[in-house]
Amino acid sequence: MGKIGHRPAERQLAYTFGGRIPVAHLRSGDVLEVYTEDCFGGRLRSASDLSPWMPETPHLNPVSGPFLIEEAEPGDTLAIHIVSIVPARDWGVSATPPHIGALGSGVRAVALRTPVENRVWFYEIDRQAGTVRFQSTRTDHAIDLPLEPTIGTIGGSPGRLEARSTMVPDFYGGKLDIPEARAGTTLYLGVNVHGAMLALGDGYARQGHGQTCPAGVAIATVTTVAIEVIKGWQTNWPRLETDLDLTSIGCARPLDDAYRIAHQDLVSWVGSLAGLEMLDAHQLVSQAGRTALGNVRGANYTLLAAIRRQLVPHPAAAYDDAHDRLKRTAASAR
Repeated sequence: MGKIGHRPAERQLAYTFGGRIPVAHLRSGDVLEVYTEDCFGGRLRSASDLSPWMPETPHLNPVSGPFLIEEAEPGDTLAIHIVSIVPARDWGVSATPPHIGALGSGVRAVALRTPVENRVWFYEIDRQAGTVRFQSTRTDHAIDLPLEPTIGTIGGSPGRLEARSTMVPDFYGGKLDIPEARAGTTLYLGVNVHGAMLALGDGYARQGHGQTCPAGVAIATVTTVAIEVIKGWQTNWPRLETDLDLTSIGCARPLDDAYRIAHQDLVSWVGSLAGLEMLDAHQLVSQAGRTALGNVRGANYTLLAAIRRQLVPHPAAAYDDAHDRLKRTAASAR
């Protein structure tokens, strides 16, 4: 099995999940290699490029797609194994738009404090060394950080005739902004419409949990994913599986609602895999689980609840072993 390649023209880039016709049709078991643009649409290449369009849509956060997966129907689960994320350029960029991010005043509270200064940081990327170089904009301080590429925005159509901005995370995926969406991870998304309508973009060379600055080290990427439709298996909120961890994702405002969603889903998942009743699974997650933040400056917040697979007693294979099966699918396509 070979790879299916897609490089979108600028006019094909999407800024919503839902409300778009597919750019290509795929089948369960296919491996897709797709070019994705950075969250600034490739427009931000120097400090002088800062302009009023930055906080506005549809100029921010383009995604490639959507891709119609022919077998996918509502009530199924789409499994997406991230095979690789390769920076498409030897540089990345981050910025501080005035009213966005943890240090910004927020557009609804602009009168409360002085807006953060518009500023741009450029990062040199050394793919051979596996580093991303932070350089201070006002001093000569610099440090090489590990290159750990991730996909910030990935999801399917929300259904219900909705079109949702790519700036929003929710039950269908979207702008999750989590470092865990990296190579080696399998993402599970519920299917809400015929074909699922998968789209992805908003790559980062690296990012921290919580992303206090509005953007990680934004990059264009060449991303490879292997996909599979799991028939008749409903997934209500995004889930992640790696060789080490099981993770549930909650997206909501306020933050405590995102916390409840993620932990209730992980408790349910662990209970079903291990054959534990709810309160026993709840107790295990409480003592062995971990919590991390993703997107905390969008219309919804993203929160992760995770547990080591080895700490789940006698678990059944998640989604009928889709994670390991998709790793084999990816290996056969090289």
